[in-house]
Amino acid sequence: MSLFRTKSIASLQAEAAAEHGYKRTLGPISLISLGIGSVVGAGIFVQTGQAAALYGGPAIAISFIVSGIACLFAGLCYAELASMIPVSGSAYTYTYGSLGEVLAWVVGWCLILEYLFSGAAVAVSWSGATRDILNEFHLALPASLANAPLDVDPDHTIPINLGFVTFQLQTLKTTGALINIPAVFISLVLTYILYIGIKESANFNNLMVLIKVGVLLALVGYGIWYFFGHSASVLANWTPFIPPNEGTFGEHGWSGVFRGAGAIFFAYVGFDCVSSAAQETKNPQRDLPVGLLGTLLIVSFLFISVSLVLTGLVHYDQLNVDAPFIYALQQVHAPALFRYLIEAATLAGLTSVILVSLLGQPRIFFSMANDGLLPATFAKIHPKYGTPHVTTWITGISCAIISGLFPLNLLGELISIGTLLAFSLVCAGVLVLRRTQPDLPRSFRTPWVPLVPLLGIVICIVQMFSLPAITWLNLTIWMALGFAVYFGYSRKHSKLAKA
Repeated sequence: MSLFRTKSIASLQAEAAAEHGYKRTLGPISLISLGIGSVVGAGIFVQTGQAAALYGGPAIAISFIVSGIACLFAGLCYAELASMIPVSGSAYTYTYGSLGEVLAWVVGWCLILEYLFSGAAVAVSWSGATRDILNEFHLALPASLANAPLDVDPDHTIPINLGFVTFQLQTLKTTGALINIPAVFISLVLTYILYIGIKESANFNNLMVLIKVGVLLALVGYGIWYFFGHSASVLANWTPFIPPNEGTFGEHGWSGVFRGAGAIFFAYVGFDCVSSAAQETKNPQRDLPVGLLGTLLIVSFLFISVSLVLTGLVHYDQLNVDAPFIYALQQVHAPALFRYLIEAATLAGLTSVILVSLLGQPRIFFSMANDGLLPATFAKIHPKYGTPHVTTWITGISCAIISGLFPLNLLGELISIGTLLAFSLVCAGVLVLRRTQPDLPRSFRTPWVPLVPLLGIVICIVQMFSLPAITWLNLTIWMALGFAVYFGYSRKHSKLAKA
């Protein structure tokens, strides 16, 4: 039973009130900006068009509503726990206070997977976007210094038979490149910004968010203007709003709407980074729920509005391209300025996503080290800058190495499943604490308990089982490594064990 020992909520609240070296500089606006910075990335500029073409048609806007509601279930649970336990550590800390140490370790290990590999994956995307922009100005980088030296080899796989499922294990090949320099560069630059202070990091993120949200709102404004001048063509592109299904499940019709919701669900993932900055928030009991739910509300509005504009400009079946917004704007002969704005917004969006990913990971390390599950060095706070400087550089350098060596298609597979597992355990934590400690003061209460947490758990589990078998194998390998660390070091050094 020692595996499931829990930290008392009182001790967690005492930690939140104690002096810890962090500087409390973040308010609700900065928290919402962090959330938007993490959520609104390249996905909205690419994934929207592909999901519309393949699955939902113009009804991809409904898919965003469905995904937003699904993500809201987890967000409401996050908001209750964040207001009760305003400690950096996000889902790891909430699980430690509700479900026990070993499950908290699982969540913390999954969050390492989410933050580190998502930061590396987006750094690779940032490199690709930068190369495209430089090519327009005839400033091409040498291919050997702007691509991953390793890539997935589709011609050589290893068959794995587990009895109930058989799949092909991917192997790697060399590409001839030396290192992806742009990906390494952006990882290290953003690590330095995070090292020198949370206020400086938040200000830089605010600038990136201002650029990309401003461009998206300008795009929505252009769409409204275009609608009034070309309403017949827009309505024709929107008709039928839900294209009929031709017999294949998931290809249009209502099944396509729901498959599209599954495909774009991960566009919302990342809002949980808001709770990782709890100990740098001025009034966490009030501001964390505002930051979490405000993020979901704003990004849902942006996703739905932009998807309607995109499918109104051109017919949905033309949108399965790498840059659907630029393609659509070219088809309606929009000013060339919009193309450059979209490219700038894409670059700003990617930059802020990397920044927030690299911000969240060190704070998870801090909380785990503070509990004795990792060495005490991981909990050091810089005396001048008030940041977890050791783990910030560990995270940033690791991100630079991974993004410099590996391709995007390999990194992307490792992110989603760990995040969904963390979400489901947070929802379970609300159920447990409502039953075991119903009288605890809660400045924010998740509505309709147990319905909302149960729906959050079910949706996350369904999404997990929709992922391919190779992703489950990757998670199994990652968790095996994590349990080796836990049973080899963390369990015996746990402060709860010593107590």
